[in-house]
Amino acid sequence: MPKGINPIDGFQVDPGAIKYIGQDLQRPECILAERDGSLWSADARGGVMHIRPDGSQRLVSQQAEATFAQASNDEVRFVEGTLPNGLAFAANGDIVISNFGTDRLEIMTRDGTTRVLADTIDGAAIGKVNFVLRDSRDRLWLTISTRTKNWMQAMSPSMADGYIALYDQGRLRIVADGFQFTNEIRLDADEQWLYAVETCARRVSRLRVLDDGSLTEREIFGPTDHGAFIDGIAFDAYGNLWGTHVMTDRIFAITPQGDLRIILDDDQNSSAGRALMAAFEQGKATPELMLACGGSIAPWFASVTFGGPDLRNVYIGSLRGTRIPYFRAQAAGLPMVHW
Repeated sequence: MPKGINPIDGFQVDPGAIKYIGQDLQRPECILAERDGSLWSADARGGVMHIRPDGSQRLVSQQAEATFAQASNDEVRFVEGTLPNGLAFAANGDIVISNFGTDRLEIMTRDGTTRVLADTIDGAAIGKVNFVLRDSRDRLWLTISTRTKNWMQAMSPSMADGYIALYDQGRLRIVADGFQFTNEIRLDADEQWLYAVETCARRVSRLRVLDDGSLTEREIFGPTDHGAFIDGIAFDAYGNLWGTHVMTDRIFAITPQGDLRIILDDDQNSSAGRALMAAFEQGKATPELMLACGGSIAPWFASVTFGGPDLRNVYIGSLRGTRIPYFRAQAAGLPMVHW
């Protein structure tokens, strides 16, 4: 347990102090930060946007590797149906993509060449691939939100068909099952616990990581019900777990003791959020109710990423924003394995 005063005690973001980087982005759901100040953001046009420290940017579009695209040497074929969602850096700097459009785990070089790491598990289609995380042993942890092809059907309080898989030495296997729309996951500083967002349970769960990658001792971390959909999470160096309430657009943190703190509240249409949650509890959430929600900073907060030279810049990923907001935190982020 961390000792001393929690650096986020009394901390709330001043909206007037928020800065922005990037422009004309499309669905910057997940963001990776590098030491040199570069940001890499998932992009709905079928690739990843590289935003350089000086603010200039370049879209790296996914191009199918000829071995699985059946393309000739002089033909460029783009990955069909691609919708990059979660991102992670491979050990060599390539970008691992959990692709919500193609339902595959993929890897892309920094010039866009893409190949499939896995598209089936136990002989069946993977499902709606959501997020990917690399650990210090070079294993990839993958979340599948639902096995249902139409993922909107899984936006229900009664469905729990999401799972967590581990990709290790070329093999993908299920290590935990029965989650309500599995979303982002994070490992703690010692990689002893894996924390998993259950969006449709409106909570964060955690599981103990065994040496072989098996997960056990599942329990709820923090509030049993946030009363809002949770999307992304990330640890700071003190041990606070930061996260986003998507659609109702809040940044929160759960202290090591399990207390919930609201860091930033941009829920500018709270009546729409209440209407959505009431409908969801009856199994009647609709796209129209969802689209009525969202703030002005970057509609539908989706993720938080710590970056900057001291890891105190907090970048907000979103599903409907066109640029990336960021602010300065009181606590530095927990360095990711690529840092």
